[in-house]
Amino acid sequence: MAHDERPFTISVADAELEFLQKKLALSRVPDELEGADWDYGVPLADVKRLLLRWQNGYDWRAAEAEINKIPQFTRQIEVEGFGKLDVHYVHQRSTVENAIPLLFIHGWPGHFLEVRKLLPLFTTASPDHPSFHVVALSLPGFGFSDAPTKRGFNGAKYAETCNKLMLALGYDEYVVQGGDWGSFIARILASKYGHQSVKAFHTNFPNVREPPSLWTHPRQFFAHLITPYSAAERVGLERTQWFVAQGRGYFHEQSTQPQTLGYALADSPVALLAWIYEKLVRWTDAYPWEDDEVLTWISVYWFSRSGPAASLRIYYETIAANEYSAILPTSTIPCGLSFFPKELTIPPKTWARTIGNVVYESRHQSGGHFAAHEKPEELAADIRAMFGKGGPAFGVVSGRAGYD
Repeated sequence: MAHDERPFTISVADAELEFLQKKLALSRVPDELEGADWDYGVPLADVKRLLLRWQNGYDWRAAEAEINKIPQFTRQIEVEGFGKLDVHYVHQRSTVENAIPLLFIHGWPGHFLEVRKLLPLFTTASPDHPSFHVVALSLPGFGFSDAPTKRGFNGAKYAETCNKLMLALGYDEYVVQGGDWGSFIARILASKYGHQSVKAFHTNFPNVREPPSLWTHPRQFFAHLITPYSAAERVGLERTQWFVAQGRGYFHEQSTQPQTLGYALADSPVALLAWIYEKLVRWTDAYPWEDDEVLTWISVYWFSRSGPAASLRIYYETIAANEYSAILPTSTIPCGLSFFPKELTIPPKTWARTIGNVVYESRHQSGGHFAAHEKPEELAADIRAMFGKGGPAFGVVSGRAGYD
């Protein structure tokens, strides 16, 4: 099926750039209470500064040229009940022939560019650590992939798309890394395709919000009863409580009324900027965002194939299918966890181990929700340790140890 792969180059039409400039010129921003700071949302000064830069100085063509240095492709993936979707993805092979195939899955408000800093770390040959062939798709409805045109495209369908893409690329066995929705989809991949094509998965978003149950995870239940929380775990629970109480409003809107919100994001670049910029700042660990970095991130949504509203529907569909709150079948394939202190939900280890057959854990002193972007070296080191020589998942992919 190699002939089905088509090289892809991002090339936003001049008319689209002109239209964006017109929208930016006509933008109207609200007032702000004195001393509001971040308590009410994104500060007005931040939006004004970014808006001005977007109008005068930011160069999408330069950003586009840099993105196009990454090897990108599209191919048709048949998804049961939804026909063929044109799926966009990054595919960078290592110089090591028996490198480990790794599927990187982004979430919201992320996109395929989250993998960019990991690519040189994963694909470089070294006697000291394993190398990987990396695939990072734009999930359907995100970036430059097609969006489903009818309802019901739930988590299982995203997982089906991911698995069929890897198989189409000739990777009959592979491992998965994901954060945010990527973590959720990785767990579905493990439960549906574990021991067949999916051989292990790693996540930096161990999204478990309740202690283990006696009925579903008896071993972890008793471990939880006798294991005191560490200082870091107590801080993590406080962070989780903050997020649930003060940071989760977006989730309720996107999982119940995504179309209503979609009008604002599709029509107003400033609405899109504020909606996503809030998460980039509040969900990271004092990451020093540069204005052009933010604007490139937002521009990928603005110029996406189906528009930014399409990316919201994953929330509605997974909730409607009762997948998000359901207890996923636990796979016995190896699972690795990385804990970053400014993640949105940071469960104690006894809770997190209910995700699967946890064979690797690492706790970091800094970093937040976008680990691949914020802390690429730390995240890469965890994955190398998990799959490298002496690691708990070494050799899980047949004939692919990742070393010359």
